[in-house]
Amino acid sequence: MGRRNATTSFSQVGITTCNLNPNCMRCLKIFLLALAFFQNAHGQDTASKPIEKIIFVAGDAFEDSKPFIKYVASLTHKTNPKICLIPTASADNPYAIVAWYASCVDLPIRPFVMRTFLSASPSQQTFEEFILSMDAIIVGGGNTLNMLGIWKAQGIDTVLKKAYNNGIVLSGGSAGSLCWFTSGYSDSRPKEMTIIEGLGFLNFSHSPHYNSQPERRPLFQRGILSGKLKPGYACDDLAGLLFINGALKKSISQNAQNNNYFVSVVDGKIVEKALTSEIIKQ
Repeated sequence: MGRRNATTSFSQVGITTCNLNPNCMRCLKIFLLALAFFQNAHGQDTASKPIEKIIFVAGDAFEDSKPFIKYVASLTHKTNPKICLIPTASADNPYAIVAWYASCVDLPIRPFVMRTFLSASPSQQTFEEFILSMDAIIVGGGNTLNMLGIWKAQGIDTVLKKAYNNGIVLSGGSAGSLCWFTSGYSDSRPKEMTIIEGLGFLNFSHSPHYNSQPERRPLFQRGILSGKLKPGYACDDLAGLLFINGALKKSISQNAQNNNYFVSVVDGKIVEKALTSEIIKQ
């Protein structure tokens, strides 16, 4: 800003200038008042806002779902956010990666992919450098248990916690939703579904695919009734839940047929509460 504009702005707030002297209290007051005026004029907030820790989960993997990708982008509050797909659960499946990029072609985002199955090179960014440079993360579907094992071995679980605390939006469906909770049933092991432990960013149990895999609903309810699982949230495939600072903020769905639920025990009986959802545009 030039001196002419600064002088004009000073006069707008009733300040008359003098030969500024750093030891002069009057000059110091002029400077502080002018600084406050300019910050207010340009819409700057001098008080730092607390960081919101955001997680969005859906019942099914959504790296190829434009409505949910757009919703995640909106949570960043940026016009052209950097959004990274982490397809570890599918062993960096190339078809999933191609589908991700194809879904993002006409969306106002900058898409990235973080692979964990390629050999590293000296010029490659660390996982921490890469993840912390993003505005949002989408975790793809696949084998939840294998994904968590690789993340732990590579220190990615720790980096994701840092990203969460820094306000980077975390999201995903299927394996990409279960991973954020304390625990839930998964088909990651052969033969039958078993309980696996998640990262625990959200202090609830979770079940994805609540309407598309019939065995999940009774299994999830029995797990909570027996105390093997904490009370928790279940999502139908085209429905999702928004958590801010660890608490449920909103239930959304792509249509009226897919729902979200909170499942708990009341007076020794299982209670499944359907949540009212906001229908988002396709």
